[in-house]
Amino acid sequence: MTMNATIKDVAKVAGVSFKTVSRVINNESTVSEALQVKVRQAIQELNYKPNLSARGLRGSTSSIGFLYDNPNSNYVIDMQKGIFKECQASGYELLIHPCESDHVSLEDEIIEMISRSTVGGLILTPPVSDNIALVKKLAKKQIKFVRIVSGSAPPDEFGPFVLIDDRQAAYEISTHLIELGHKDLVFMCGDAQHKSNTERLNGFLQALANRGLNVKDENILSGNFSFDSGVLRTNQLLARGSALPSAIFACNDEIAAGCLFAARAAGIDVPTTLSIAGFEDSPYSRQTWPYLTTAKQHNVDIAKIATKMLIKEIKSPTQKPQDNQVFCPELLVRDSTTEF
Repeated sequence: MTMNATIKDVAKVAGVSFKTVSRVINNESTVSEALQVKVRQAIQELNYKPNLSARGLRGSTSSIGFLYDNPNSNYVIDMQKGIFKECQASGYELLIHPCESDHVSLEDEIIEMISRSTVGGLILTPPVSDNIALVKKLAKKQIKFVRIVSGSAPPDEFGPFVLIDDRQAAYEISTHLIELGHKDLVFMCGDAQHKSNTERLNGFLQALANRGLNVKDENILSGNFSFDSGVLRTNQLLARGSALPSAIFACNDEIAAGCLFAARAAGIDVPTTLSIAGFEDSPYSRQTWPYLTTAKQHNVDIAKIATKMLIKEIKSPTQKPQDNQVFCPELLVRDSTTEF
């Protein structure tokens, strides 16, 4: 009996209706705490396992979709870890859907994916979360979603959001470099389609402007969020023939690690001759020598909060709009930066 227990068996042991059992399984807030305890004890006693596929066939939802298009594998892994932990705690499956955020048929692709699955809502991460055409289509179809975006304030009305204040964090990193005496600084950009790239650049520029410093146009280098991009652009700096800048602020840790690699290969001492800072506190920041000064971005926690918000949206569709959550990455000063 234990292996084949049904929802009606649980209801009988708990002394409640099977609808009450269903509400407890779905974590609905309408069931009293006392009844929840009874039902969960019966579930444990009978080793009852909800049939998620059957729930999906009856029109309910049993999974959450994670959409991403991001070159940073560490970011994707952290997001997946945080979303999965919250799904597991709430009885949801996790459906992972990599995609191309700028693909012409992305909207149709996502709608089709949802129609053939039991997905009840979506976690949208950058740059997918910045695709306003997709967001509008999802909203029109009344598909639940939570967006993780860069910015201290919502970019539009299509929420709820988890906001990452990249600009403030970049401002703090840049201010740290300036206070160490650096005046000739280089900023190495990431992928242009990521709003975080723009926000971090703006934080850098604001810090310099507040200290009365100018940055040369040639010291803002375009590229992408990769180790190879950091190597390439550092070598380009070295090939200029002019004086080397005293500090580099790279848009993420992978770029910064590439900068450090190229500098060390050229015999340049870091940080005595050249200070280097990154962003995100990815494993790259701790796999280099010296360890990288960076901004710690709590991606697992961010993903868990976004998933909690989404589950709340799914279960209580008529509730008032949720408050947006704001995270600001924290400055971590390590050995890759020093006084100039």
